[in-house]
Amino acid sequence: MRPFRSGARPFTCLKCRLVTGTSTRSITTPLYSIRSTRLPRGTALYHSTRRLQKDSPPASPKVPFPERPSIAPKPNIDIKHIRLNPELYAQNCRDRNYQAAAAYPARINDLHAQWQAKQHEGRSLRERANLLRRLIANPAYTRDDADEVAAGFSTLTRDQLLEEARKIKASLSSIEDAESQLVSEMESLAIQIPNLTDPNTPVGEEARLLTLINDHPEPDPSSSDKVWRSHVHIGAELGLFDFAAASTSTGWGWYYLLDEAAQLEQALISYALATATRAGWRQVSPPSMVYSHMAAACGFQPRDASGETQIYTIAQAASDAARGKPELCLAGTSEIPLAAMLADTVIDDPSTSLPRKRVAVSRCYRAEAGARGAETKGLYRVHEFTKVELFAWTEAEQDATEEVFDEMVDLQTEILGSLGLHCRVLEMPTADLGASATRKCDIEAYFPSRREQGRNEGWGEVTSASICTDYQTRRLATRLKLPSGKLIYPWTVNGTAMAVPRVLAAILENGWDEEEMSVVIPEVLRPWMDGREKIGPKGPRRV
Repeated sequence: MRPFRSGARPFTCLKCRLVTGTSTRSITTPLYSIRSTRLPRGTALYHSTRRLQKDSPPASPKVPFPERPSIAPKPNIDIKHIRLNPELYAQNCRDRNYQAAAAYPARINDLHAQWQAKQHEGRSLRERANLLRRLIANPAYTRDDADEVAAGFSTLTRDQLLEEARKIKASLSSIEDAESQLVSEMESLAIQIPNLTDPNTPVGEEARLLTLINDHPEPDPSSSDKVWRSHVHIGAELGLFDFAAASTSTGWGWYYLLDEAAQLEQALISYALATATRAGWRQVSPPSMVYSHMAAACGFQPRDASGETQIYTIAQAASDAARGKPELCLAGTSEIPLAAMLADTVIDDPSTSLPRKRVAVSRCYRAEAGARGAETKGLYRVHEFTKVELFAWTEAEQDATEEVFDEMVDLQTEILGSLGLHCRVLEMPTADLGASATRKCDIEAYFPSRREQGRNEGWGEVTSASICTDYQTRRLATRLKLPSGKLIYPWTVNGTAMAVPRVLAAILENGWDEEEMSVVIPEVLRPWMDGREKIGPKGPRRV
């Protein structure tokens, strides 16, 4: 069921906000060439988890991008559209809290004006250089006396003509270098501007409630005598976690899952994969490490606006760095290696090859620097976890992309609903969007322990789904060949099918029985839990 979909509607261009019939934006021919490279305010509607987002919207996006090595796909940002719509992009940056980036469109126009002046200056010099070449090659050559007099060449000797040619060549070289620097700066600014925002996205900081999943387990806490426990307490009672050993072996933010918890992790993975595969999503087992420039192209930045580390990068030998060997990093989500599967690739025949839907399970790594706090105790915020990810390439068309997006949210709703969790589906606001997303829906589950802590009325994010339009494919050089032979950029959609630690924590907390000191295992997971219905106290065990 898709209660929040407004139904079919004409295509709305996210760039121009003009409603048309259908549209496919073609690959923009590069303009430049470089020889080198609502509820009332105050109502807690959602829990902001920016540090868990792949591309946290910073207050000031002056975050250095990883240098693009020669083997990296060449991005093709639509700079012309930015130049023609500077206020649209500037306001979009302000809505997303990219305050510094709001000045970039105007700066790009200033740089473009300088580039045009250099182009004009270069054309004038080339005309003079052409005339000089003809005069030097054939002193008797005269095209027009007025041309020579105007150029100041009529009275010059051959040696003077050669000297003038050398000066013009040096001037042209300087102009070309200046043009390259101007283009490089324009591209550097353009690549840091976030994606434009979908009209469905609420402007501001308040999310919009779309629908609820399952009934609230305790709608009126004041009249209930039910005892709730945090998953940390439950795990200690049932011997499911070992945070102390992980702290010794690795540090804060890591954990050991023991016995039924480890089995429950595999059950959640298997269930999510089975659900997605049954719906036609093809499984992929991706690498856990990717090139840093691939992560950046997908919208994941190594540091946030405060300069704190968000991605684990692999240390390089000085000799490797000196010879330009690309840097590697641990993937924060399998979205990155999945998107990179089609980097520098042309997809043929969209009618038979799109949408291309993939599901992958992988370990995910988040540095989460600066995120430590009371809410991070236990499994809610960790440095390494298992996640099942949905990723798709779609036609560059709004309705086709929204159909896949809605399918993702439907799968998320099915999975979480069948686990018996009380959740809410939210249309996230502009302030909560990362750089790549044009639209994002989060699903938050109810955590009794978070309500007890006074955190967002107990809600905590467990899944997310985003439409990224051509933000990633333009940066990864993933192209789509239409039957006419025309090349355009497909769109991408990504979503979480299962973020294991948080869902596992929600199951423990919501399924806890204080009297029996046990947790009810959701029925859909029991085939992977040896048919058991509950996780209870353990008897004596051999160590």
